[in-house]
Amino acid sequence: MALAIAALGSTAALADIGQIKTVKGQVTIERKGASLPGQIGLLLEPMDVVKTGADGSVGITMRDNSLLSAGPNSILSLDRFDFDATGSQPGRFETVLQRGTLMVVSGRIAKQGPQSMTVRTPTAVLGVRGTEFAVEVAE
Repeated sequence: MALAIAALGSTAALADIGQIKTVKGQVTIERKGASLPGQIGLLLEPMDVVKTGADGSVGITMRDNSLLSAGPNSILSLDRFDFDATGSQPGRFETVLQRGTLMVVSGRIAKQGPQSMTVRTPTAVLGVRGTEFAVEVAE
């Protein structure tokens, strides 16, 4: 019985791709048709959409130690996050900033290869080559 519980726990742990570390003002997470309050400690999943209000900002730490910070009036979609902590498989991190601002300090995925991390906007696709960058998408 204990083995089954441990197996279920490890499977659930693999579903999360990051965690909310800081929140200011209004922050919501859209997940599978539901809207969740963006609270410190909330585990994020692939395809979550992070939204901040006019007074909102959020800080997220991804499993590869990438740091994301979205400012007021932002919409950020976490489209794909494939990360193997052992490093035996190449990772992939894809996000879409539909509106607002995003600051990124890249983690292990971006360091694995030049095409491993991308940020899309309505008008551009950014390939992450460095370790820190900022993106702004005006309304």
